[in-house]
Amino acid sequence: MSDKSTKTIRILIADDEPLARAGIRTVLSQVEDFEVVGEAQDGFEVQELVPKLLPKILLLDYRMPGPGAYNLEKWIRENYPETTVLVLTAHDRDAYLSETIDSGMAGFLLKNEKAERLIQSIRNIATGTPVFSEEQIERAQKWKRHVGTKWKSLSAREREVLQRLASGEDNKTIAELLTISVKTVEFHVTNILKKLNVTSREEAIVWMLEHQPDDPWITKDQGIP
Repeated sequence: MSDKSTKTIRILIADDEPLARAGIRTVLSQVEDFEVVGEAQDGFEVQELVPKLLPKILLLDYRMPGPGAYNLEKWIRENYPETTVLVLTAHDRDAYLSETIDSGMAGFLLKNEKAERLIQSIRNIATGTPVFSEEQIERAQKWKRHVGTKWKSLSAREREVLQRLASGEDNKTIAELLTISVKTVEFHVTNILKKLNVTSREEAIVWMLEHQPDDPWITKDQGIP
């Protein structure tokens, strides 16, 4: 008689929405070879539960309070390599997808996927097979080429200024909020236009709103304490 425990895939669900966690648990609990071993509501609880529960799969919402997906993946890879991360998110953004692939996570699924797709993806990942589609890889590569490289060329302060421009704030307001001079804001705007290869602040704002590249690198700054 085979040992059933060797076949069971242990899963930790991490999502800051209680209803989402409950729904995912309901779906996965109906699968005979799956065991939902716990739930986390933020990145800090992920850090607490992974060492205790040692899941095979961490089903991770991309956007949660606490350490971000990038840092959690890095921490898990360095300390608990037996755990593999599968992102399950409501946000189908190329920035998130690119970050997920680059950081070494094993898949990127949307919350509106069919249950069968989620179940099969977990099984594939548990056997060491990533579940990125060719279309996802192409999207991530294209985003990185046309957006990610430019975004990463901006300094942290330039990114902050650009984000505030995109929020509709003028130079004087930005200067007050960042406690810098208007002249310094103008200097940053000039650098932003040059690095993004655009000719006006309006074009820079359009670029920012269209591509929304902010979250991946911001979450990298939210390190593991």
